[in-house]
Amino acid sequence: MSDAIKHECGLAFIRLRKPFSYYQQQFGTVMWGLNKLYLLMEKQHNRGQDGAGVAAVKLNVEPGYPFLQRIRSSAQQPIVDIFSQIKNEVKELEKFQNDITRHPGLMKGHISFLGELLLGHLRYGTQGKNNVEFCHPFIKRNTVPALNLALAGNFNLVNTDELFGLVNMEPGEFQKQSDLAAMMEVIHHYLARAEQENPENINVLKLLQKATSLFDGGFTVGGLVGNGDAFVFRDAHGIRPAYYYINDDVVVAASERAAIRTVFNVGENEVLELMPGKGIIVKADGTIQIEQILPPKERKACSFERIYFSRGSDEKIYSERAALGYNLSEQVLDAINNDLKNTIFSFIPNTAEVAFYGLQKGLEDYLNKIKIQRIMSWGKDFDEEKLTEMVTRRVRVEKVAIKDVKMRTFITEDASRNEMVQHVYDITYGTVAKNQDTLVVIDDSIVRGTTLKESIVRMLGRLQPKKIIILSSAPQIRYPDCYGIDMSKLGDFIAFRAAMELWKEKGQDHCLQDLYLKCKELDRAGGIHQENIVQQVYAPFSTAQLSNKIAELITPKGFTIPVQVIFQTIESLHKACPTNTGDWYFTGNYPTPGGNRVVNKAFINYMEGKNVRGY
Repeated sequence: MSDAIKHECGLAFIRLRKPFSYYQQQFGTVMWGLNKLYLLMEKQHNRGQDGAGVAAVKLNVEPGYPFLQRIRSSAQQPIVDIFSQIKNEVKELEKFQNDITRHPGLMKGHISFLGELLLGHLRYGTQGKNNVEFCHPFIKRNTVPALNLALAGNFNLVNTDELFGLVNMEPGEFQKQSDLAAMMEVIHHYLARAEQENPENINVLKLLQKATSLFDGGFTVGGLVGNGDAFVFRDAHGIRPAYYYINDDVVVAASERAAIRTVFNVGENEVLELMPGKGIIVKADGTIQIEQILPPKERKACSFERIYFSRGSDEKIYSERAALGYNLSEQVLDAINNDLKNTIFSFIPNTAEVAFYGLQKGLEDYLNKIKIQRIMSWGKDFDEEKLTEMVTRRVRVEKVAIKDVKMRTFITEDASRNEMVQHVYDITYGTVAKNQDTLVVIDDSIVRGTTLKESIVRMLGRLQPKKIIILSSAPQIRYPDCYGIDMSKLGDFIAFRAAMELWKEKGQDHCLQDLYLKCKELDRAGGIHQENIVQQVYAPFSTAQLSNKIAELITPKGFTIPVQVIFQTIESLHKACPTNTGDWYFTGNYPTPGGNRVVNKAFINYMEGKNVRGY
């Protein structure tokens, strides 16, 4: 992705089902669970680089001994930092007793995080700061074991203010900046009630049903309770991803199917999706329940998970990304007038690579059809040279752009910074016939367009192609996201800026003031969540009009090479990714009322010149 946006966070949950002595005998180490947690987090490290955290709960601990531990890090390599600290604790013990690792009971007593319940989290900060105190898991401690709670998740809530009010809490400065803090207060509120009702056997299902019904957002959340109960639950629309695997040794849940498959070496069909609104509850005695926590609603799983966020090692995600590229081939052929002979195809490294392979396959399918038609039309009028020339024709593919380093720009002056940004990507010289070849390059999505304008288009221009065509495997991003992705300001979106320019060109930008006043009136009347007013900003313009204006906006000043931008259509997106139909950032069709409130608030902020979040 040329314009980086924040990934979704990652969750890793493990509940060991056997005594530590079993893992010592079966796998040669009592650290088996922690080792698996480390791998599960590393295999999802793409989902969070602002920080990480781990919580552990030990079962059947004698009174007076610690049973809940939590460690967090916002270091440059937070996963390594956390598990290095855990490993160092083992090394320190070995100094006093060399063979301690062969004694599971002693290890459990002395190693802080050697618990049967493990919860790991990888954070990309979408709200709050990137300080370590904002890293999950959050914990609440209490002298009563059952009132200790660790919580972590991949989510955003858009009604945190209301949640604090529901539990009669005046949030402090920290709580105001964290939706997990609000979720923690609500869940703990109902946990305390459930513990009062039945201290010996807390009804986890009932308390989660009450708490989650109050949340507006997309979420996958894991929790550990001090009495040994544990849970993972998912929102009713299935916006955020969740997968699980259960065998005789372990219960596992994570944000990505491929991570579970790789770490536990199991088949695709053995790792199941936790369906929308469902939860896994593991009681302290090991009893497992998979129950409906929330009534399921229309499935709106985030399509960006398939386009960009989740790692492409999952075969379904890989094939869907390839399909996104394949589906663009017809539009591309139209744009180049089917002139494959004078067109070079490439991609923006590295996340668009799989979509590029799909595009290449679509173009090759077209070329093969042409070859057959031409050869059939010859009848017997051909010789070896003529036939060889035809069958050896290929789609011209080059690795034009290279991103081999993470450049840091220390210069703050805008002009100098833009000059530096140009060099984030390198080009492969000699790949394009000057003023003759059209250069087609695919990106997985276009958000702000800044990197395209300041770096990529300028860089491609050095090759002096006849024309540059930028493809996006995603549709136009028009609306904020409030369910996990860090996209909350309308002014950041190049599609929105294009619409603003088109309104000005029509001489009707006064209509935007009318829409602004309508949003303000809805806000005053308490109905700002009822409809998405911003859809009317785009209504007068076709996708092609917006694409053409975006092409103008990403063309550097004084740049003489024509630039065209082609986006994926909504229809072809859903065709390629049939199970992840959440498309509100493209269409404005939000699955919860909070989405409408956020987009309208973002429009108010834009019109008032406020560079702040929409929620």
